[in-house]
Amino acid sequence: MPTCSLVISTYNWPDALRLCLLSVMEQTILPDEIVICDDGSGSETNRLIEGFKLLFKIPILHVWQPDEGFQLARIRNKGFAAANGDYLIQIDGDLILHKNFVKDHLHFCQTNCFATGSRVLLSQETTSALIKQESIAIATYEANSRNFFNRLRIPALHGLLAERYKNKGKHKYYVKGCNMAFWKSDILKVNGYNESFTGWGREDSELAIRLINAGVKKRFLKFGGISFHLFHAEASREMEQKNIDLMKRAIAEKIIRTSDGIDYYLKPAQHER
Repeated sequence: MPTCSLVISTYNWPDALRLCLLSVMEQTILPDEIVICDDGSGSETNRLIEGFKLLFKIPILHVWQPDEGFQLARIRNKGFAAANGDYLIQIDGDLILHKNFVKDHLHFCQTNCFATGSRVLLSQETTSALIKQESIAIATYEANSRNFFNRLRIPALHGLLAERYKNKGKHKYYVKGCNMAFWKSDILKVNGYNESFTGWGREDSELAIRLINAGVKKRFLKFGGISFHLFHAEASREMEQKNIDLMKRAIAEKIIRTSDGIDYYLKPAQHER
């Protein structure tokens, strides 16, 4: 299996990040490192991460940038640049991972391909109970979760559905940024995320479009790579239409590389953005 970096994005929700990292500790196969992409969190998140560094036997890299609004594309690029793994598994810091999450992604990876998975949406009631108890025992507190079938783990179907499930027509570019995986070499090929994306939405789809334009196949990890999404209020959709327009441009113009991407952080002589 390739060397692997688990890349976790977070912003000012240390209670959720605590549960996420607890679930990483329970993985049947640990990543080679954890890279936390922090879009401007405060000192409480930093203290939490420093505490977990003492508990893990693998390195934790904390990549932080000042809070300048929703800059997820930028902080993920910084995390990718810092990552040492050949294979990058990307999640959000408000997920609780099934114990075989990393194992499933590593067994599923193929050259010249990237992967996306799905998630189970936990209710507000369940989320509140898990955070209060600092517990990842979802079944103990679960009520009214959504996407029930996304919790089913059936390894025998992983390969069968990989290029059949949500891979054509209107689903051709469908991905979930909270549950994706790519080879770092492919990320570098397309220059990572397009940092013209600010505010919530569509940056993951635009990345998928450029990867596909570059000849990298999308594979869907169905019935594996299971994740449970903690409930939270939806982010502002204020910038969504601008981001949709950027996504449509990548399709129409068959764009592969963004000019505003990861290469900036691979040049040590440059200053921070």
